[in-house]
Amino acid sequence: MKVAIVCDWLTVPGGAEKVLLAVHQMFPEAPIYTSKYDKKGIDWFLDADVRTGWLQIFPSCLRRFLAPLRQRYFSHLDLSEYDLIISVTGAEAKSIKKGNATHVCYCHVPTQYYWEMYDDYIKNPGFGILNPLARLGLKLGVKPLRKADFKAAQQPDYFVTISSYAADMIKQYYKREATVIAPPVEVEKFHNSKSHKRSGFINFSRQVSWKRQDLIVKACIKAGKEVTLIGDGPEHEQLVKYAGNSPLVHFIPFSEPAKLHELAAKSEAFIFPSKEPFGIAPVEALAAGCPVIAYSEGGALDYVHAGKNGEFFKEQSVDSLVKALKKFDGSKYSEKEIVKSADAFSATEFKRKLQEFIDEKMAK
Repeated sequence: MKVAIVCDWLTVPGGAEKVLLAVHQMFPEAPIYTSKYDKKGIDWFLDADVRTGWLQIFPSCLRRFLAPLRQRYFSHLDLSEYDLIISVTGAEAKSIKKGNATHVCYCHVPTQYYWEMYDDYIKNPGFGILNPLARLGLKLGVKPLRKADFKAAQQPDYFVTISSYAADMIKQYYKREATVIAPPVEVEKFHNSKSHKRSGFINFSRQVSWKRQDLIVKACIKAGKEVTLIGDGPEHEQLVKYAGNSPLVHFIPFSEPAKLHELAAKSEAFIFPSKEPFGIAPVEALAAGCPVIAYSEGGALDYVHAGKNGEFFKEQSVDSLVKALKKFDGSKYSEKEIVKSADAFSATEFKRKLQEFIDEKMAK
């Protein structure tokens, strides 16, 4: 069977790239087609046959400006010579020409800047001083971009996605049914954590506005709770300003990833205040036996079970999170049960479920 893998871009490590890596490990001989590849930005695929086209000439920093060009690039990418195409995408890669091939689209979520998070991107496109230009471009172009994205979403034969929440979004915006297969999480790396006396709260993720770490800083200060934020990103300096000189808030850069499992094992709970299609970091925390306090929407509903491995807060507000922090009692949870709840999200389980899905569809 001749297999091809497709992704939107391949420039930095992240959750989407972990999915792609697992698929590459399942089909190591399959070439990976993408719009942009930066070997220095991500070195996970040095053994792979990565193929790019004319979009490779553009700098990686312009990636988010190039959506219309990516739509054109992928819609003209003819992969009809293959028997099976697996696209791993949250944007334009699903629009490839497949001919008679079977196209399985592992869609993280419908393209967020066109659909579910359009209003958030309009408020804060994330381009700094270029925000006004990005905002104008998105406003002017969103209607034809949505039309093209919807058309592209009708091309794959089958949709697979990361959570029940994402499946609902695919049905709402693309009018397609999707099978849920949770993304691979390196839970084993966190299993080695030794049991420790737990104190303080933790969050580790990229520090961007929509992940709402501002709620963590403000709520912990207001509740008198200690918290450690691990990561960096465009919102880092603003978070430091929110923290002021408070001795309750600690920042650690992502340059020390080896400490993640140790810090999670020592923390009372992982705070997850964002609405995300899934959320790999909180599952990693669960694998270390650390319960999760999550906002009660999005992908977290698939793996946080109130009273068993964590709790929810109802509103994305400081007061709602403060209430949850004050009410939280880490002593009532079983560390063993928390760890067990994360095992269903291992890379091994992901590969097994995806292979079974592919085998079933290819046999038809």
